[in-house]
Amino acid sequence: MKIALLHAYDTRDRRSWSGTVYYIARTLEKYSGEVFHLGPIPRFREMLVGKVINKISQTFFRKNFRYHCSFLLANRYAKVAAQRLEGQSFDVIVAPAGATEIAFLETNIPIVLVEDATYGLLFDYNFDFSNLLARSIYEMNTLQALALKKASAVIYSSAWAARSAIEDYGADPAKVHVVPFGANFDECPPQEVALARKPSDRCRLLFLAAGWARKGGDIAFETLLKLEELGIAAELIVCGCTPPKALVHERMRVIPFLDKNDQRQRRELEQLFMVSDFLLVPTRADAFGLVFCEANAFGLPVITTNTGGVPQVVRDGENGFLLPYDAGGAAYAEVIARLYRDEQRYVQLARTSRAAFESRLN
Repeated sequence: MKIALLHAYDTRDRRSWSGTVYYIARTLEKYSGEVFHLGPIPRFREMLVGKVINKISQTFFRKNFRYHCSFLLANRYAKVAAQRLEGQSFDVIVAPAGATEIAFLETNIPIVLVEDATYGLLFDYNFDFSNLLARSIYEMNTLQALALKKASAVIYSSAWAARSAIEDYGADPAKVHVVPFGANFDECPPQEVALARKPSDRCRLLFLAAGWARKGGDIAFETLLKLEELGIAAELIVCGCTPPKALVHERMRVIPFLDKNDQRQRRELEQLFMVSDFLLVPTRADAFGLVFCEANAFGLPVITTNTGGVPQVVRDGENGFLLPYDAGGAAYAEVIARLYRDEQRYVQLARTSRAAFESRLN
């Protein structure tokens, strides 16, 4: 097949949509046909205008304008995409995270929209979509409805998101599908890694997240303190963000950023999965959780929150544990302590975590 991959950002960059776009392209090339990249799409003027509108809105109305998902940008994307499609013969357009990109696009080529959430689910749930101007909500809802109508097939990473497309936006259930995303790796870790995993001499918790607050960093830090109270020698490795300056601990190690585009840093990230005992991400908002798939590839159990699309990835007792949204550090520490002290249970959980990766999270 000849596949046009439509995404506003650089689809060859491992950081685009947490690497998902890059690996979707790689997988399509491996199994489906020839991939042509329609992005990145230049949009400097539109982004600048959007930022000005957002600033005015914040100043006068104390509301945010989500300019990344606006009519202004959607028109720009449609115009550029149409130009790049002109004169070409494609079998299908695949648009990852592409609701804004396809909403105004006029084409006879079938479109497959790949998403992890609808805009409606993100309002006042995801921090970046909170306290929005009414006009911004209107534009995003309009773009979402148009995109769902325009797409020939819509693939969501969770049933949570698929239900919203059908119930909130009236999408045809026959064209809405649920396919979980997978771990974003060039090479899958060997199975022996998971089969050999045992609790280490110090309970190492890996908090791997791009945002401290949204991913529950305060709860992760509290978990470290509570484990000490329970007599567990623990260590918290923070990677991808920086805790507030007031939070300091001799057994908290901070790695502000690792670039997946750099091979050395990518290997360092993989090593963190290897040496940790649990991936601890008490997330406050998540549409899916790619990092959970990646952890399970190493047989690393996940301790996280029952929210959003996370239950599509983590199943209690199979590849980790889901705690209630209002659970604090004490509750997380109790679950971790119980598993860490029971080597047989921990080894079994590591094995079933890897099995979850092999069967459904790859």
